[in-house]
Amino acid sequence: MGDIRSYTMNFGPQHPAAHGVLRLVLEMEGEVIRRADPHVGLLHRATEKLAESKPFNQSIGYMDRLDYVSMMCNEHGYVLAIEKLLGITPPKRAQYIRVMFDEITRILNHLMWLGAHGLDVGAMTAFLYCFREREDLMDCYEAVSGARMHATYYRPGGVYRDLPDRMPQYEASPFRSEKDLKILNAARQGSLLDFLEDFCERFPGCVDEYETLLTENRIWKQRLVGIGVVSPERAQELGFTGPMLRGSGVEWDLRRKQPYEVYDELEFEIPVGTNGDSYDRYLVRVEEMRQSNRIIKQCIDWLRKNPGPVMVDDHKVAPPSREEMKDDMESLIHHFKLFTEGYCVPEGEAYAAVEAPKGEFGVYLISDGANKPYRLKVRAPGFAHLAAMDEMARGHMLADVVAIIGTQDIVFGEIDR
Repeated sequence: MGDIRSYTMNFGPQHPAAHGVLRLVLEMEGEVIRRADPHVGLLHRATEKLAESKPFNQSIGYMDRLDYVSMMCNEHGYVLAIEKLLGITPPKRAQYIRVMFDEITRILNHLMWLGAHGLDVGAMTAFLYCFREREDLMDCYEAVSGARMHATYYRPGGVYRDLPDRMPQYEASPFRSEKDLKILNAARQGSLLDFLEDFCERFPGCVDEYETLLTENRIWKQRLVGIGVVSPERAQELGFTGPMLRGSGVEWDLRRKQPYEVYDELEFEIPVGTNGDSYDRYLVRVEEMRQSNRIIKQCIDWLRKNPGPVMVDDHKVAPPSREEMKDDMESLIHHFKLFTEGYCVPEGEAYAAVEAPKGEFGVYLISDGANKPYRLKVRAPGFAHLAAMDEMARGHMLADVVAIIGTQDIVFGEIDR
């Protein structure tokens, strides 16, 4: 055999698995990877710097655009940090709504991950199945906030508004028969909670469908089993969180270990892997979808029985209602000052972390007593995972790099903020 020379090649940014913004420099010997060097910086949007020039309540929308597949979870981390500094607690109903939407977001994220990971590895059908269910949950986002993706629904002190009594309906069109229209709108006749309840009944069957396509599929197993193995000790040393850490067999979940909002009142299991390979991480995420479904059901039951306010009753932090604002001069002034200047947050620093779908999403906030942050630092879960790319890919083949990027569930908005 002739000598195999090692050579360097670019993987991405145009490669579909590299999401258009990751440049991996691979040092290869034939088809085998000797070194993988991720180059970050192609998406840099200066979110943290921009937040320092805006009042606290005007930066919530930036959080949606960090990990743009788990929007409300990012908002949650930021809003919790502001609430810690202000020393306020949102009403119980708002906490349940937040937890419910956190779990909707987790399902949304994992569906996107499963579809895209399948596509990267070569399984086309799973992508179409996953997007079918994502569509319903995106409609829930739209129903509460008016936006399908960047919701800006969580606010310091609660949520923007209570859950709607009516779901948006599909309208007649030349491309849709009357019969199809009836089927599409069947579950939309009631409130958002009715719609979600219907979804929760159907969803476990949908997860079974994804598993039928993939879990025992021998090509899927050949591509994932034994790929990118990380031991439990090494996963902790590398700063892994979320499914990446649990896939390696470490039972760490902030919803259990450091409960926030109402997670300590809910029943759910934490799925944990045993081998620390890509296949185990796949199984962990699939089971997480089932557990999220279980949490959403419990939230629906509680929210049905317990009406109440969804925002603190302090007009220095929360805007007055539209009715009050149009009727009462003092409320108008509150409204105007809140949306132009925001509010001053007491001096101090706070770190708030949530169990986002990808791992621990933390926001470290320093206030100097002004109406805008002195400093904002985001702890993005994907950053630590990407940093382990070299270690996970070494000794594997070129095709396995795609599977490893997929199993890390990378979204670049948060890594390269």
